[in-house]
Amino acid sequence: MDATTQRSGRGGVLVLVLVLVIAVVAAGVVVLARSGFVPQLRGEECTVEVGETYATLDLEQAEHASLMAAIAKRRDLPARAVTIALATAYQESKLRNIDYGDRDSLGLFQQRPSQGWGTPEQILQPRYAINRFYDGLEKIEGYRSMSITDAAQAVQRSGFPEAYADHEAYGRALASALTGNSPAAFTCVVDPAADGEEALGKNGLTPAAEAVRVDLRQAFGRLSTGGYAPEGVSTGHSAGSKHYEGRAVDVFFRPVTAQANKDGWALAQYLVANASRLDVATVIYDAKIWTARRAPQGWRDYTPPARGGDRAILEHRDHVHVDVA
Repeated sequence: MDATTQRSGRGGVLVLVLVLVIAVVAAGVVVLARSGFVPQLRGEECTVEVGETYATLDLEQAEHASLMAAIAKRRDLPARAVTIALATAYQESKLRNIDYGDRDSLGLFQQRPSQGWGTPEQILQPRYAINRFYDGLEKIEGYRSMSITDAAQAVQRSGFPEAYADHEAYGRALASALTGNSPAAFTCVVDPAADGEEALGKNGLTPAAEAVRVDLRQAFGRLSTGGYAPEGVSTGHSAGSKHYEGRAVDVFFRPVTAQANKDGWALAQYLVANASRLDVATVIYDAKIWTARRAPQGWRDYTPPARGGDRAILEHRDHVHVDVA
């Protein structure tokens, strides 16, 4: 065997060893992720896992998906409507608010101004585009029992209607999580925001906390909120609570019922989906906690501080707690 052949043989062995090492590392990451521990090897992203369906989204996609679910909740639409909207938007724009498309198509659903969907400026506002899609869907008799293809096509009039069905499992899993039907099934990894020093506003909240309160009301409609007061709060919460800094808001879902639990999880997972945009640091609900600083671990069991009181309140089963950086 000459020197050239020897070098070639060694190179092949090295390549094989490298491939095996990469495969072992990748398998280890998958095992760790499935066990609940996700190492900090990836950037900001969100995941949903419902049944056999597991999918990832970037933050823009997550924000749009969660808004579709929130608006459906506000309009008292079923999870099926959200599944149809998500599958449609994923096919049309990959859940992105794009300012281009076929001919004059624009936005999440590639709606066309020339077809009466609204002005370009309106269509490029996600809240407007989502509501217009639901307006069209509600006009379709029997859409709840239709196939994804038929329901989406009845609204969209697409040239490729069969493509909507390709995203049904994805849309169904996201809809189930973001409407609260699948608790703690949606989570995000975000870069934690730095704690700021902000003066309290007239209602006793920092600007960041007030922005969260306003955003939730715009998305979900009227909500019962508390945990803040014009002069700030000084009692009623655990030591070190962000409520005392005006950085926390509680959203109540009382009495505790199966439907209230779904509504609470819809809002809790919306907050996680929008954590990066809203500087959310912590979300607690239904004896579960998500924090930006430990976001790779997803939703964790929450153990309240040892003190007397109503367990439903202490474990946050009757309200969602959110605090900001």
